[in-house]
Amino acid sequence: MDQNEAPVLDALAEHQQLKRYGFTPPAHRQGRGVDPRVLEVLGEQSFKSDVVAASGLDDRKSSNGYLSSAESLMAEAVGADKAFFTTCGSSLSVKAAMLAVTRGEGELLISRDAHKSVSSGLVLSGLQPRWIRPQWDEDLKLAHPPSPQTVEEMWQRYPDASAALIVSPTPYGTCADLEAIVEICHKRGKPLIVDEAWGAQLPFHPDTPTWAMDAGADICVVSVHKMGLGFEQGSIFHLQGNLVDPVRLNQCADILSTTSANVLIYAAIDGWRRQMVQEGKAMIDKALELARGLRRDIETIPGLHVLEDELVRAEASHDLDILHILIDLSQLGISGYQATDWLRENCRLDMGTNDHRRIEAVISVSDDKGTADRLLDGLRDLSAAAADLPRPPAVVIPPEEDLYLETVMLPREAFFGPVENVPAAEAAGRIAAEMATPYPPGVPLLLPGERINQAAIDYLRSGVEAGMVLPDPADPTLQTIRVVREEPHQRR
Repeated sequence: MDQNEAPVLDALAEHQQLKRYGFTPPAHRQGRGVDPRVLEVLGEQSFKSDVVAASGLDDRKSSNGYLSSAESLMAEAVGADKAFFTTCGSSLSVKAAMLAVTRGEGELLISRDAHKSVSSGLVLSGLQPRWIRPQWDEDLKLAHPPSPQTVEEMWQRYPDASAALIVSPTPYGTCADLEAIVEICHKRGKPLIVDEAWGAQLPFHPDTPTWAMDAGADICVVSVHKMGLGFEQGSIFHLQGNLVDPVRLNQCADILSTTSANVLIYAAIDGWRRQMVQEGKAMIDKALELARGLRRDIETIPGLHVLEDELVRAEASHDLDILHILIDLSQLGISGYQATDWLRENCRLDMGTNDHRRIEAVISVSDDKGTADRLLDGLRDLSAAAADLPRPPAVVIPPEEDLYLETVMLPREAFFGPVENVPAAEAAGRIAAEMATPYPPGVPLLLPGERINQAAIDYLRSGVEAGMVLPDPADPTLQTIRVVREEPHQRR
């Protein structure tokens, strides 16, 4: 195939050149009826590019196959058998993968550091999760990806599970030993799904961590908007091998997807793939060099420490994507929540993942010396201002034995069954009926169906007091917790 082509993008350009007009959705008619105040912010071109996919960009039968051609080009570019574009983010893609490999029933081995979209998939599907424990770092109070040995032990305990699902890279940029985990799964004839939402750039450069398809994974889910150059909600799932039915995978995605997909998202994915084929290695070279320099420079700022060796030492992660710059603030005596809020308010800088002692800056191929200098200036100002910030409330981090809660009900049954709200002080011992997810990075601490312990309550309550954001509980202050309703004789 000709990787210089971009079928969706080129078709959209032709649509505009021909001045086509449709009596179909979208009703804004390429911006004709839009409030000028909206056009001033969003731009007329964005509305001109928002056309319906069938009987708009393509004909009624989609006979020109713009989307399917773009997906084939993507698969060829990265060495997958098939690629599927979605416009509902990797949250949809990972749910489709879960349904496809399990056929909607049974057990699935899942890394417990999985994103909340995976937990949502459990609620929708009724699947039984068998949780693979990540490697807990007691010094850093941070979870590394699961080890191959842990995955092997889980397969021995649950040999009838349909597949395994691993997150790599994590939001911290840490990576699992995917080649070893693939071998463990495949010797049992079971597929491996890799939630590689943070790995869009990996197939296009040899010096990045191992891409899931190169490691032999069966399904790989990628968020183009995270480390690629697409719009929010752009996602791809790649498929290879014969352990997963491609028709079922595609149909599972179709069941979950919108029937009004945004062509802008498809076009951006299409154009980004062409750009990566033509220029990707050079662009990533520059990004990696920029990240290396930033890591050195941030390390010289008083009170700041960039984590690197600690993340890939023995019994830690297998590899690290250095574009994720994770900064420890312990020496400044402030929390990551405080630092994030301060940088946003005073420097107009928005940081990514943050927690009780860290903040993260993620470098992309779009960054350059100017943006790097802006980050450094902001971090220097933060270092100078830290002494005047109030000391943060302590966040009570549970010991490892209390960190992973026991699943005693199917997530679906707990979520959809009878529920009640109870004061947080009375929730220990009850079964959670909702998620509680510190965000970012979006890994739930409480899941529907898990028995709540006091350590989890103490952690979440102390985290909220320190600035942690919980977007999903019914009561985001966690004064109350939504739990499975029990009859009086069931209560302890």
